[in-house]
Amino acid sequence: MDALTLVIPYSPGSSFVETLSGFVASDLISSVGVVCDRPIDLSVPRCNAVVAGPIVSGETLNKILSGIRTKYLLLVPGYRQVSLEAGAIERLIGEAESTGAGIVYSDYYDKGGKGRTLHPLNNYQLGSVRDDFDFGAMMLFSAAAVREAVNKYGAVPDVRYAGLYDLRLKVSIDNPIHHVAEPLYSVVAPGGHPGGEKHFAYVDPRNEALQKEMEAVFTDYLKKAGAYLLPGDLKRVGQTSLAFPVEASVIIPVLNRQGTVADAVRSALSQETDFPFNVIVVDNHSTDGTTDVLAGLARKDPRLKHMVPERRDLGIGGCWNEALYSGACGRYAIQLDSDDLYSGQRVLKRIVDMLREGRYAMVIGSYTIVNERLEEMPPGLIDHREWTDANGHNNALRINGLGAPRAFDTGVMRDIGFMNVSYGEDYAAALRICREYRIGRIYESLYLCRRWPGNTDAALTIEAANRNDAFKDRIRTDEMIARRKMNSGRPFNAMG
Repeated sequence: MDALTLVIPYSPGSSFVETLSGFVASDLISSVGVVCDRPIDLSVPRCNAVVAGPIVSGETLNKILSGIRTKYLLLVPGYRQVSLEAGAIERLIGEAESTGAGIVYSDYYDKGGKGRTLHPLNNYQLGSVRDDFDFGAMMLFSAAAVREAVNKYGAVPDVRYAGLYDLRLKVSIDNPIHHVAEPLYSVVAPGGHPGGEKHFAYVDPRNEALQKEMEAVFTDYLKKAGAYLLPGDLKRVGQTSLAFPVEASVIIPVLNRQGTVADAVRSALSQETDFPFNVIVVDNHSTDGTTDVLAGLARKDPRLKHMVPERRDLGIGGCWNEALYSGACGRYAIQLDSDDLYSGQRVLKRIVDMLREGRYAMVIGSYTIVNERLEEMPPGLIDHREWTDANGHNNALRINGLGAPRAFDTGVMRDIGFMNVSYGEDYAAALRICREYRIGRIYESLYLCRRWPGNTDAALTIEAANRNDAFKDRIRTDEMIARRKMNSGRPFNAMG
């Protein structure tokens, strides 16, 4: 059996021929399929046109897979100008042979005007199930692992966008996915880092068809992997015997937000309700004047509880715990960030009414992205309409966030607690809650999320973004394991 088949999408222009010629220079590549939407004339040896739709579609992948006669398939999912390092193909195949992996991928270089810079990727783990996990520009599949996955779990479904996602999830059930932590090729960089619009792409209404396909594929995967939870598994919050000083507490963790925290506090204190509430600000040892601002506000309004923790090792989650477990915390705990504002004076009542009426453990609202002048900016309203009561608790494992503002039943949240970190603590809490409890959603904007140079994610380095993504993948890994344990002993056909 020959070693490898390359499949790559066609792109007009000289760079495509250059990229293709670099691949076929390797004797290990016995054949090349160039996926195109119409017949084309290829003058490169061992290359054949494959007239088909998008390379990530189920129809195209099934067509490709049915013709594979080699031991490995090297797939380039979306065309980018690639140049291989010496021995790159041999290295990928060697790693596949030594690890028995179903999929192998590697780091690479971004190539631009300033030369080459390393583009590291994350290791794949059980929880790396989000559909935008970055495998780089190419993925090496074991043909045997692909055949095993298709025979056991079914062919790639007839989907336009989610075919490759389906294939790699199925392969991952019984086979490791291996990351080679060294750059084996270079990619001409498109320029710039993804901005806010890409960050929120999964809630963009323009992507609705894509997201529905991704959710359907992911749900099917959870059933096959033993981590799917039936809607009937979820419960509502029962009666509590705990006594609370007020009905609700707005909780604001803060560190060095002298310029914005007063607006946030006033926004919370201005809420109009038919129940008593307070505002708990956990001041994490600010050094910029924030502490003086809060002390002055607290002297004017006894509803403001200004807390400075004894510990100096707290992240945002740890600050939440300080408020949550304090004697000042109310029956419900509602989030407000120190640089943001509620959109009106009835927000707190709207949230608490839903928590009460639905006996939810958690309610999540919607918010609008604004600038420092409170002017709406792209992508605007973030409402997470991809959530459904029937499947949101499963689909939550696929996406990177569930929205804001977040509100909790304090009794439930005291049993769970927050991770003492400053990234992903809210996502971890939400996944843990929706493993067991129902979550309520409010789709109108309750919250103005101010974007400014000190708090935007748009300028994250690749390394910082990787750390964040790897951490959330770890949260998902723990959650997948927990959900599998819940399903242990349950017949496979009982998963829906």
